[in-house]
Amino acid sequence: MKLWIKAMALALTVAWSAPSAAWWWDSTPSDYTDTRYPIVLVHGMFGFDSIAGVDYWYGVAEELRKYGADVYTTQVPALDSTIARGEALLPQVQAIAAVYGKVNLIGHSHGGPTARYIARVRPDLVASVTSVGSPHKGSPVADLIYGSPAESLAASLGDALGGLIDLLSGGGYDQDLRSSLYSLTTQGSAEFNNFAPAGMPTTACGEGAYSANGVRFYSWGGTGVLTNALDPSDALLGTTSLAFGFSQNDGLVGRCSNRFGKVIRDNYFMNHLDEVNQALGLHSLFETDPKAVYRQHANRLRNAGL
Repeated sequence: MKLWIKAMALALTVAWSAPSAAWWWDSTPSDYTDTRYPIVLVHGMFGFDSIAGVDYWYGVAEELRKYGADVYTTQVPALDSTIARGEALLPQVQAIAAVYGKVNLIGHSHGGPTARYIARVRPDLVASVTSVGSPHKGSPVADLIYGSPAESLAASLGDALGGLIDLLSGGGYDQDLRSSLYSLTTQGSAEFNNFAPAGMPTTACGEGAYSANGVRFYSWGGTGVLTNALDPSDALLGTTSLAFGFSQNDGLVGRCSNRFGKVIRDNYFMNHLDEVNQALGLHSLFETDPKAVYRQHANRLRNAGL
């Protein structure tokens, strides 16, 4: 037992210290993520830009900037419908595109459909849309809560939490959990997909069109749930994953639901929060560092002339 504990301690020490010690062997070119158009990050449900110095996209923006990317972190309502979130995002995209011409949108969770809204209404502003762990066909968790006896209580508690997140992050938005939930149900997602079909797979678990109206489409997601024993958020995602039965999921989004456009990979051993390097960088020691996935994707966009 003592030997096992020592081995675990060594592994954790290496995992935490590796990023800070990487400077002497890092051979990544300084322009590796230098995309033609800036990368614009769009947060998901209960999301924010930064609270008390902690970013929703934990370390991601810094990683991309380190290798040459221009990165903007946007803020939309933590809780609201896809269209309302998209309308809140639109003026931010317009302001950035006014300088650069277009943007590369990357949206996590509900941020994926939110980014798709911009590509639908203003494709001239968008070079690419990438979704990360987004429930494009809905989530059983939303189906379970919306319209249930627990919905009223969930809405009250959710709106209060969303309001607190908004206050701490300086968003200034009203919160509406019920509208957010409906957008993420199977029915709500189907309605949005009828409005914005570009990039959506036409089969149950396939790929969608790689581009439409001059916009490229990409996606990736995870199928891990309990990925790091030190991460307290794993317990919550372990509970919500029960809504999926035996279907693969990341705790909130099913494997097939996260597929959109060109699928980079749909089964990283990451849960829903690992996909944005949360909580505080804790993720599986046996999977690619989430920051590396974003770095590689920025290089993919760069090589595509985006």
